[in-house]
Amino acid sequence: MAKKRQTQYSGIGGQAVLEGVMMKNKTKYAVAVRKPDGDIDVQVEEYQGVCGDKKFAKLPLIRGVFAFIDSLVLGMRVTMHSASFYEEEEEAAKEETKKPSEGKADDIMMGVTVAVSVVIAVALFMLLPFLISDLLGKYIRNASLVAILEGTLRILIFVGYIASISLMKDIRRLYMYHGAEHKCINCIERGRPLTVKNVMRSSRQHKRCGTSFLLFVVLVSVIVFFFIRVDNMVLKLVLRLLLVPVIAGISYEIIRIAGKSNNILIRIISAPGMWMQRLTTKEPDEDMVTVAIASVEAVFDWKAYLAETFGYEADDL
Repeated sequence: MAKKRQTQYSGIGGQAVLEGVMMKNKTKYAVAVRKPDGDIDVQVEEYQGVCGDKKFAKLPLIRGVFAFIDSLVLGMRVTMHSASFYEEEEEAAKEETKKPSEGKADDIMMGVTVAVSVVIAVALFMLLPFLISDLLGKYIRNASLVAILEGTLRILIFVGYIASISLMKDIRRLYMYHGAEHKCINCIERGRPLTVKNVMRSSRQHKRCGTSFLLFVVLVSVIVFFFIRVDNMVLKLVLRLLLVPVIAGISYEIIRIAGKSNNILIRIISAPGMWMQRLTTKEPDEDMVTVAIASVEAVFDWKAYLAETFGYEADDL
């Protein structure tokens, strides 16, 4: 007897890139990009992660930190790949004659870019709210109120940043591909054949989204910093920096649980992240969905998944 068509965890995930979608299944990932000439380029690669198969990197809480680092590294890699199709012709010609040493320089530059991105994110979403609330704390004598103010500022800065960049034309197209990525995963995990029609009618929100993860990082930090208080200004600053990996680890575990469960408590916890995805995902067109499907099919046998998980063949649906 066929199983009920409730959402079932598939294990695949991805992200939007410039005019395309990256999908990852275990250690294999595919990047599908709509080239300027209209064709779809699909590249399949392996990514073992910064720690490979090391057991300590898979421990609860710790694994969230490495998963975050891996998402940044892989995200930068696939973004650079997608952008390469839209470089000027002279840049493309220069790439063809690039020396091996220049390839190493690109890897170093990518590492530096990831590190700088992390520093900017921590400064903007962690340190800036702290500094503003500390300044206002000179006029507000209630420590709990100052902690609440810091948390509120952190949430407002995060939401304001997401909302402001969503107004940019290029970012809006990126968010449309983000929607296509989510729709493909939702289509599969609801037990539907991966066709353009089925994907288009699927939801563009998903509980395992990176947007939800980042929002959880912000919300968890609000709770953690409310209860962890010290009087020394320098120690306050140091604690906020040292606790970032801990907060990321906790947030990852929440997302991990949310992706495999659909009970009422999980739906309530996931609701803020799902709301935020109304900003970071947009409805894609059919051409974008076609690109996303190409990325999925390059790394994931969705027909075998439907047969194994839902108990029926895709051709019978």
